[in-house]
Amino acid sequence: MGISGILTRHRRLLQVAGLVVLAALGLGAFMSFGPPGLYAKSGTPEFCARCHVMETEYEDWFHTAGHRRVKCIECHLPSDSFPRHIMWKGIEGMWDSYVFYSGRVPERISLSAHGAAILNENCRRCHSETVANIKEDRNCWQCHRRLSHRTSGSL
Repeated sequence: MGISGILTRHRRLLQVAGLVVLAALGLGAFMSFGPPGLYAKSGTPEFCARCHVMETEYEDWFHTAGHRRVKCIECHLPSDSFPRHIMWKGIEGMWDSYVFYSGRVPERISLSAHGAAILNENCRRCHSETVANIKEDRNCWQCHRRLSHRTSGSL
């Protein structure tokens, strides 16, 4: 096979890969915005609670006054930019679906390192005036233990 044959083959592979990426983006956009109200519905705490493994966290959130007006996604998904929010909403949603439907849900749900970083980032963004007065670099829940779903007192 000559150099032109190799180049033609690589172009075809790039074209196929490009089409696959475009199809995946199109499907992701449709699933996010296509079905009526799916994007809005998937941002509600009630949507998160539909998965029975999250019932305890939902009940805790519902009965804890501190952040009851805050939706799950406001703490657990990036809120600094819309594209980043959408990207992580899709990634986390697909991961949660995979874990749930594959039967790999752990006994005790806990934050990943990435999830903890996002949560801390959102705490600091919402409470920026208070955080400006703090000299220590800690995760917010190290001091505010009662804000955790498991330690708020409702369980």
